[in-house]
Amino acid sequence: MLRHKAQSARSVSARVRTEPRAVRIVLILAALGFLALFIFLPVVIVFVSALQKGWQFYLSAIGEPDALAAIRLTLLAAGIAVPLNLLFGVTAAWAIAKFDFKGKNLLITLIDLPFSVSPVVSGIIFVLIFGLHGWLGPWLDQHDIRIIFAVPGIVLATLFVTFPFIARELIPLMQAQGIDEEEAALSLGANGWQTFWRITLPNIKWGLLYGVILCNARAMGEFGAVSVVSGHIRGLTNTLTLHVEILYNEYNTAAAFALASLLAFLALVTLVAKSIVGWKSQQQLKAVEQSPPGRKPYEN
Repeated sequence: MLRHKAQSARSVSARVRTEPRAVRIVLILAALGFLALFIFLPVVIVFVSALQKGWQFYLSAIGEPDALAAIRLTLLAAGIAVPLNLLFGVTAAWAIAKFDFKGKNLLITLIDLPFSVSPVVSGIIFVLIFGLHGWLGPWLDQHDIRIIFAVPGIVLATLFVTFPFIARELIPLMQAQGIDEEEAALSLGANGWQTFWRITLPNIKWGLLYGVILCNARAMGEFGAVSVVSGHIRGLTNTLTLHVEILYNEYNTAAAFALASLLAFLALVTLVAKSIVGWKSQQQLKAVEQSPPGRKPYEN
């Protein structure tokens, strides 16, 4: 009787999941057409347009002083924002997933804030706070400190728009892992740092790397918030995305596409890395959920 019910349930499930061949072909073709039209074709156009005047022009456009300055500033902003977000993301996820405290829901809401606020609005907020006519503007001007229309403002804007990525990737992973292994380590005499380095960190390594990849891609591709606080000063406060916009508005499309191809290449590399690390992270999460008590999935 039970076997009959199980077979009946499997047959019903199979009928629900199985569509006629024609329907499957149409859906697959529609999906491939959408990908080709809105993803593959624009990427191809970027690289073809970048090389339309030959490799010599392509390399000279990338090696132009203002372009190199924009690349350096982009790397600088990402190089500061990603490590700081890494530190914040790990500590915030550890606090939220491993402890109960007052204000926990408020902290989660604040972490999600950049997802709900337009980057342009966040840039305007920084201008209202640190601009010459802002709340702190007069004091900063008296002490000759430049935030807006300078590198610090770009770094702050990049930090704001990217800080949810690592924390939001780690929180569900650490919640799924629970606190049993950490409590066992502490009961055996390990201190807090030993517990973190030998238990917590190995368990979250793939999720952490996944969050870092997303955070870095967002930092290097940010446009809206950075555009508001940068001032568009050539060679000083233009990031790579802003420099591409300036070149395109000046009808220097070949140079604009040459620099845009760097961002497109970064996007492709990020996509591949994201897919590999994302798969590893999912495998780790499944291992945590399915492992019996006392087993350490990170030792697989």
